[in-house]
Amino acid sequence: MRSTLCWLAAFYVRLMRATGRWRTKGGDHPAHYLTEGKPFIVAFWHQRLLMMPYTWRSVGGDRPFNMLISSHRDGEIISRTIARFDIKTIAGSTGKGKGGAAALRQILKALKAGEVVGMTPDGPRGPRMRASDGIIQAARMAGVPIFPLTYSASNRKVIQSWDRFILPLPFSRGVFHWGDPIFVDRKLDDEGMEAKRIELENALTRLTQETDRELGLAVIPPAAPDELPKQKRSAIASGETGS
Repeated sequence: MRSTLCWLAAFYVRLMRATGRWRTKGGDHPAHYLTEGKPFIVAFWHQRLLMMPYTWRSVGGDRPFNMLISSHRDGEIISRTIARFDIKTIAGSTGKGKGGAAALRQILKALKAGEVVGMTPDGPRGPRMRASDGIIQAARMAGVPIFPLTYSASNRKVIQSWDRFILPLPFSRGVFHWGDPIFVDRKLDDEGMEAKRIELENALTRLTQETDRELGLAVIPPAAPDELPKQKRSAIASGETGS
């Protein structure tokens, strides 16, 4: 049953790519990194996961691409689906604990080898469009930039899941949209790391909402303050994080 689900999901992704009219914006900078053999991290919201295999290929990605995927049951389905597009999986998350440390070691190993790692900074359970600090830690330790990335499709269904998952529909106009890289200095203190987390969160939300607006779509807001952990509510109340 699980194999059938993975096959259907991969078939759907290929169908959306084949029937849609897709273009890429902002792809020159990551393409340059790829040409130069420089590793980097790609950040995209969990709701925009579906078309990521083709977003990667839209800038000529031919080096190994690794995606951080949680190790729970849904994560296994995602992992087996993206494997059909020659994308490798790093199992786990960058959260605290033994599993998080193991995943971080794999991320750093892949980046040191010159590969690229994709991460959803609000995954696997949210809050929606609110970045965790794990991706910032990984970028600092590896000394690589983070490229914000999104996609949008003119015809879509928004699933009423925690992340408001985007399901593009056939014969859409689609956009793969890359943002400017975010650099994380190795010497940043805790305050500087938090500022970078907020910078990434704001940049990725702006990029995603801008891309939706270009196609005449309603924007999807980040999780409301009452859906957030207590410390993040305080940051929003004081105007320190994005909308």
